[in-house]
Amino acid sequence: MQGMYKTARRAGRQSRTMTTTDTAPVRFDTKIAVLLREDLETWQRLNVTAFLVSGLGSELPEVIGEPYADADGTPYLPMFRQPVLVFEGTKETLTAAHARALSRALPRAVFTTELFTTGNDRDNRAAVRAVRTDGLDLAGLAVYGPRNAVDKVLKGARMHP
Repeated sequence: MQGMYKTARRAGRQSRTMTTTDTAPVRFDTKIAVLLREDLETWQRLNVTAFLVSGLGSELPEVIGEPYADADGTPYLPMFRQPVLVFEGTKETLTAAHARALSRALPRAVFTTELFTTGNDRDNRAAVRAVRTDGLDLAGLAVYGPRNAVDKVLKGARMHP
């Protein structure tokens, strides 16, 4: 099956994943990306990234690879099947990216600045629910989709250093 594609279906959506058995680099036709606001503290960047990607993994099983095991057979949880690219940008860049992700109906997760003051999932959801879409004070955004569409969403963002 060298260089062949497998197709996965979920809830009416179709995605293609590249598989290969040779040593050639794998180039995915999809992209997982996180966009962080550039003025976040280091601990906030790490926290936001972890929260955002957990949303993608929980709703999009096609982004999750196979479970791991070491040479002793000790099992480990599966992880994303492809790299997660992390970007940063201004508050305005993040707001524009959010609008583009919505207009393209890409799977997305948001983290607002209000979530830094809550301490649990219930309060997190309530904090997001309390603000209209165009008023969200975004600290981060995760998106998944076709590479070209995600690239367009991230216009103006730069790779995280």
